[in-house]
Amino acid sequence: QVQLVESGGGLVQPGGSLRLSCVVSVSIFSFNLMGWYRQAPGKQRELVAVVTSGGITNYADSVKGRFTISRDSAKNTVYLQMNSLRPEDTAVYYCKVNNVRPYWGNGTLVTVSS
Repeated sequence: QVQLVESGGGLVQPGGSLRLSCVVSVSIFSFNLMGWYRQAPGKQRELVAVVTSGGITNYADSVKGRFTISRDSAKNTVYLQMNSLRPEDTAVYYCKVNNVRPYWGNGTLVTVSS
């Protein structure tokens, strides 16, 4: 069974940085798409960043130039480096991987506040 465990969330001041990690219980070579999504209070879940098995990345316009998605196949881990954080980045961040179906983690809370 595929399990995803996110970590790295927390409270950070505006302008600060965090790195989220998503450890997958099986080889990430199994998946053709891996990504991060977020859901702010009262809002729908939205795509933040995705990376394909071929290394192609895509980002939401709101995070371009500030966030970077990467993966380490040796550690079965997907990362999200978040810089220049803003209060509007506050949300629960979820990791998702896809092969024939999607698999989701339980999320990690990021709060950006002074």
